[in-house]
Amino acid sequence: MMEKFDITIVGGGTAGSSCAYIAAKLGLKTLLIEKNSYLGGSITSALVIPAMKTSENAINTEFFDTLYNKLEKMGGAITYEDGNRGWFNPELTKITLDSMMMEAGVNVLLESCVKDIEEKLSSYTVTIESDNHGCLNNTLLLPIETKYLVDATGDAKICEKLNCEKLNKKNENQPVNLRFIMSGIDINTFSDWIMEFDKDRNVTTSCCVDGNTYLSTAYTWDKGTKWALAPLFKEAVEQGMLLEEDTNYFQLFSVAGTRDSIAFNAPRLLNYSSGTEVYMQARASILRLSEFCKKYLKGFENSYISSIANSIGVRVSTRIKGKYVYTADDLRSGKKFENPVVISNYPIDIHSKDKDSSVLEKVYQEYQLPLEALIVRDNLFVIGRCLSADFEAQAALRIIPSCFSMGEGLARFLAAKSHL
Repeated sequence: MMEKFDITIVGGGTAGSSCAYIAAKLGLKTLLIEKNSYLGGSITSALVIPAMKTSENAINTEFFDTLYNKLEKMGGAITYEDGNRGWFNPELTKITLDSMMMEAGVNVLLESCVKDIEEKLSSYTVTIESDNHGCLNNTLLLPIETKYLVDATGDAKICEKLNCEKLNKKNENQPVNLRFIMSGIDINTFSDWIMEFDKDRNVTTSCCVDGNTYLSTAYTWDKGTKWALAPLFKEAVEQGMLLEEDTNYFQLFSVAGTRDSIAFNAPRLLNYSSGTEVYMQARASILRLSEFCKKYLKGFENSYISSIANSIGVRVSTRIKGKYVYTADDLRSGKKFENPVVISNYPIDIHSKDKDSSVLEKVYQEYQLPLEALIVRDNLFVIGRCLSADFEAQAALRIIPSCFSMGEGLARFLAAKSHL
């Protein structure tokens, strides 16, 4: 007999995990399908840490609060000096998400994907492929039936199978990253050195949390900021240690719950794709950047590459046309909506492969994302970076806290709708 669910979420990343957790807590029989062997998406698979800070008035934050509180107890989350609680440990996040899903009663299928979808009048039949011979209730995998279907794949894979209309336009791209972590670093030595070397507190900061030093610094090849690290990168290129393209974007953060590790938001790849060649080029760049760090950054002398992200960090991909297409004009004007799922003030953040062409446009008031930007059809929904929004608006809404809120907001709407 076909197993039936109230809601099936495909994609266990930031938006999908949030949606599944809240939906199950609110009484919906929930299935979460994830292609990897763990949940967390950009945080865990792509090492996108820390999560960017957003509005103090954010809504739909129960999932974020619960995740943070559980991680903090495990030593895997901190609040930075600027008030940002998004400093997560990616490995401990995997473990914490597992426990949260079990506590909420979410049915989770890892290493699984959707093979076929049959759209019915008021439900969907979904056929699942599983690489680990996954089972539901100790039975062989069979097609399941679900009332609500949520595309949280990040690449709109489910909506593509259902031939939904796309919003993508030519040349609306942002470069991807392949992040990495280095360990064996003398963090206190590096902190003392970089804080003296770079006096710009808009770029370089450091603080102490629970007796551990945490810090952040950055450099790009753009000329809008007088980067303290610029002479070091220039010399490394002249000596052949780095290629010029290696220097286009460099940002680093301490890793919560560690004493000797730093995560890098680099390299930023100038090729927009995520194929085999891009991964290989990225890993070669990571090796060069690691050697640069060991030579030029005090405290890195005995450091080593301890982790490379399993997946490319993607900023924009396929966007799906929903009931409402949210625009940059909506965002800039702070337009109010009857059913907001996100409240944020994060800027419009568009990376470019060209020098001096990236955009970080501040927003001077909070903005709201309406629920209708997540509704594709009556029983089909999209959350995360492939939401129904134009290119500029998506560039502000793609951050982790907003994806958390999208997933949670949708779950609350569907739970209320189901219980009417």
